[in-house]
Amino acid sequence: MRTVEEHQRVVAGLIAARPPAEVPIGDALGLVLAADVVAPLSLPGFDNSAMDGYAVHAEDVASASADHPVKLPVAEDIPAGRTDALVLAPGTAHRIMTGAPLPAGATAVVPVEATDADFAHAAPEVTVLAGARPGQHVRRAGEDVTAGTTVLRAGQLLTPASLGLAAALGLATLTVVARQRVLVMSTGSELVTPGTPLQPGQIYESNGVMLAAAVRDAGADVATSSMTSDDVDAFLAALRAHAGDADLIITTGGVSAGAYEVVKDSLAEHVEFVKVAMQPGMPQGAGRVAGTPIVTLPGNPVSALVSFEVFLRGPLRAAMGLPHPDRPRLEATLLEDLTSPRGKRQFRRGVLDRDAGTVTSYGPPASHHLRWLASANCLLEIGEDVTELAAGAQVRAWDLG
Repeated sequence: MRTVEEHQRVVAGLIAARPPAEVPIGDALGLVLAADVVAPLSLPGFDNSAMDGYAVHAEDVASASADHPVKLPVAEDIPAGRTDALVLAPGTAHRIMTGAPLPAGATAVVPVEATDADFAHAAPEVTVLAGARPGQHVRRAGEDVTAGTTVLRAGQLLTPASLGLAAALGLATLTVVARQRVLVMSTGSELVTPGTPLQPGQIYESNGVMLAAAVRDAGADVATSSMTSDDVDAFLAALRAHAGDADLIITTGGVSAGAYEVVKDSLAEHVEFVKVAMQPGMPQGAGRVAGTPIVTLPGNPVSALVSFEVFLRGPLRAAMGLPHPDRPRLEATLLEDLTSPRGKRQFRRGVLDRDAGTVTSYGPPASHHLRWLASANCLLEIGEDVTELAAGAQVRAWDLG
């Protein structure tokens, strides 16, 4: 049998980064920059007011106080967005709003709270009740960003703040590492779409929904998610219809040793089908179909999702340049006795107490017990040579978050 590490290397070798793409900034959240961003302009682009108040010459109100107020005529009203050039004459004030351009000659802004003004209504004069120093409540042009400065770097994950910065700089698009596009295909004549009445012997299809969600959770896009029967012609027709839209194809089911193994029967010339020394998830396959990488996973739901975690999540994220491609792995203290089959690496569902550093298994180890995986927050990784673990032993846990 192939080891887990050997199959991880095979799968990782199939998944490669796509060429950089230019995307609208509204679609770039969670992607990684592929090129540095150099500021095309300064921020702020002009001197502006940091407060609602009155633009003044600081020396005109330097001595102002509640006991000795200074009265100034208000010559102009400056809302944010006013574009004509204004000049503040000495001995006068301009009523000004936060973000509005500072008139030439003004050296400070007196906040409305330091005046007698009813700021909601314009008045011909204002009484200033507190002095102002030069530069007070003034945002200088370029004090945040200077034009020509590299403000975001290639390899940086795009967050709401970084996208806000890009928008403030007037950038409508960014060059990013493109998301991987993944085709998810579930196989099995017994499968029925959820919401459809079941006939005897049928089950609802869950792998497609589950793996499509896992692909999106890893940061990639789902090109489509389709379901086919165990008919070779139907499977190949569905594969041909969708494979050209994907960077990676993931199938579930049809890879075991029985009859009606549609994936194995259809792709024997293109995919290397192997047994991996792990539980669950022993039957695996990897290869290329018409140049597109394909990874074939077993059909039992727990086996399928554990296989995705072990073989696919990390390489997908790495190909998109995303940080921390692998799940966090830590050593935790086991709170119970466990047994494990010799010669196979076991991945058991578990519940991890992160604060206490302890872990316990959760539910039976069989690969059809999906309920327990849905409530677990970790996978316990037990080595191939370990058959027994006593309570108090250290065990590796994959933190599923």
